[in-house]
Amino acid sequence: MHDDETLRALDEALQFTPANAKLRLHLVKLLRERGRLDDAEKLLREGLKLDAANSALYFALAEIYFAQGKDSHASVALETLMAKGDASAAARVLLARLRLKSGDVEGAVSAYRDAIEADASIEDPALSEQLGVGRHAAGPVSEGRMHAGDDADDEAASDDQAERLVERPKITFKDVGGMESVKQEIDLKIIQPLLHPDLYRAYGKSIGGGILLYGPPGCGKTHLARATAGQVQAGFMAVGIHDVLDMWMGNSERNLHAIFQRARSHTPFVLFFDEVDALGGTRSSMSNSGMRVLVNQFLDELDGAKASNDGVLIVAATNAPWQVDSAFRRPGRFDRLVFVPPPDEVARAEVLRVMLAGKPAADVDVAKVAKKCDGYSGADLKGLVDVAIEAKLKDAIKTGKPQPLTTSDLLDAIKRVKPSTKEWFATARNYVLYSNESGIYDDVARYMGL
Repeated sequence: MHDDETLRALDEALQFTPANAKLRLHLVKLLRERGRLDDAEKLLREGLKLDAANSALYFALAEIYFAQGKDSHASVALETLMAKGDASAAARVLLARLRLKSGDVEGAVSAYRDAIEADASIEDPALSEQLGVGRHAAGPVSEGRMHAGDDADDEAASDDQAERLVERPKITFKDVGGMESVKQEIDLKIIQPLLHPDLYRAYGKSIGGGILLYGPPGCGKTHLARATAGQVQAGFMAVGIHDVLDMWMGNSERNLHAIFQRARSHTPFVLFFDEVDALGGTRSSMSNSGMRVLVNQFLDELDGAKASNDGVLIVAATNAPWQVDSAFRRPGRFDRLVFVPPPDEVARAEVLRVMLAGKPAADVDVAKVAKKCDGYSGADLKGLVDVAIEAKLKDAIKTGKPQPLTTSDLLDAIKRVKPSTKEWFATARNYVLYSNESGIYDDVARYMGL
């Protein structure tokens, strides 16, 4: 039977049993092999009208969209599977490819790692090498980032943590919407000493130091830290609890020391400790003596007790400053606490404008939307845009005709996305009212009007 006759016979069979998903998928496969992607897309969309819960049809449609170059459509189909918990290992690999193509390297690494953990046989050697993940990972890339070059200090370090990954952020303060007062604090404490070292040394001020950023989650503390490094063209290392803690006694302290040594050998350098309360919690509340030793090691590294921190800029972030040991706030350590609030109305409009850039939008009135989003964090605003886009793309999948985002689409999304900062301020209120003798939470008090 000729190819056309085969396709015709299968199509006729499908007309008699339209609910036969296996037959539909087989026909789609043949159409795809013959380059008839538009016909395959139409067939799958018709199938989803009959069986909207069929995960295999969703994944096949995502593959067709990817082959057509309709990346945003493919992403929506895959995110739908993810939300339903029905994403197969193959679907996660495709999601990794889409994220990598869009420049979201961290997201690509996460999706691909999940895929090969679920099914090791799905691993793609070329993608593994490109992302630096999996058994076939090789070369200078690891977890999606380039290794920094080796030097004498690295060769002398026997610890695996001496091979930390170093970023060179391209973003600067221009890429951070709003937060002018926060940027001024960082500029005075961290950036100006690097720009005018002789002037600061004349007054006995060291070139470096620490700032502790605190506030509700999702308000851009990590983004701000990366922009700080980009502002002074410094190396950047984001340190999480998993980068430090080790089950063997003494290894956690060695890991932390190796991280600081890495920074000291590549000045100027910005070390960023996210969720620092996990590493620098109050010692009085710790039952684990090993954690208390780690906190003491952290304090020694901040002091530069055995090696100078000149040129090392240390930024930490926490959502719970009240859980950070008070010793970290001593002068010379994190002596400047900076409150990072949710963006104000002007900043919200700018954030929305940035998030909508490059997306199909019909003259969205970002000022009108921003006015309705009081208390929304940057992450909340991203969620708002994502929800609006998902609604638009679901319509496009059904009709095959994408329509641009409008102001009303975003206003409708506000009904579904609520600000996530309210819970944080409810907790912070107690500390502002009853544990603020030193005035460290005065900025929060002013923001809340207390």
